[in-house]
Amino acid sequence: MHNHRPILLVEDDLVDTMTVKRALSVIDVENQLVHTVDGEQALEYLRGESNTKPCVVLLDLNLPRMNGIEFLKVTKTDGVLKQIPVIVLTTSKKEQDIVETFKLGVAGYMVKPVGYAKFVELIRTIVSYLSLSELPDVK
Repeated sequence: MHNHRPILLVEDDLVDTMTVKRALSVIDVENQLVHTVDGEQALEYLRGESNTKPCVVLLDLNLPRMNGIEFLKVTKTDGVLKQIPVIVLTTSKKEQDIVETFKLGVAGYMVKPVGYAKFVELIRTIVSYLSLSELPDVK
């Protein structure tokens, strides 16, 4: 990716977290991966003055404490945080979740595929999209 800011992964499942890390490594993404396990922890990171804002948030919806929808409701009403693209990466195929997240301003909604090769291809597609996109320099 031409943008060297970190990628923020908001994911509570250890296997999915390891799969994202491996996929990013396989496709030679050098961006630091910052991992949080729920929306509250992600907000703490995003609001931390010494933390570099990520180029993208990869967000699961089914999270403890603060789920993905709740996280979006907070970040997309924040003048600074709303500029950071969020791509939902989830197992949910519910139409209600898809509609709600797009109403809240997500950059994409991806259903986690079954199988490692398909997962790597999905991550490759996300990285390609981000590489082609002009992203705001959020501070």
